[in-house]
Amino acid sequence: EHWRVERMTMVDRNILRLGAYELSLGSNIPFAVAINEAVDLGKRFGSEESGAFVNGILDRISEIVRKKSTAEGSA
Repeated sequence: EHWRVERMTMVDRNILRLGAYELSLGSNIPFAVAINEAVDLGKRFGSEESGAFVNGILDRISEIVRKKSTAEGSA
């Protein structure tokens, strides 16, 4: 919370973009797979903390997407 996008490294920012896209629009990709792939990219190309950072952000995004899809399904 309370992070400015400018504080993120460019690598982390772009990994998060890819992961968020897969979570929100890649309906045939399981959430766990999309998150794990993004975490692996963060570990490989980012800083020491990138894997954990990407995991935390994408996990939160997946919760939001799940709630949204559940709400739309019941409407």
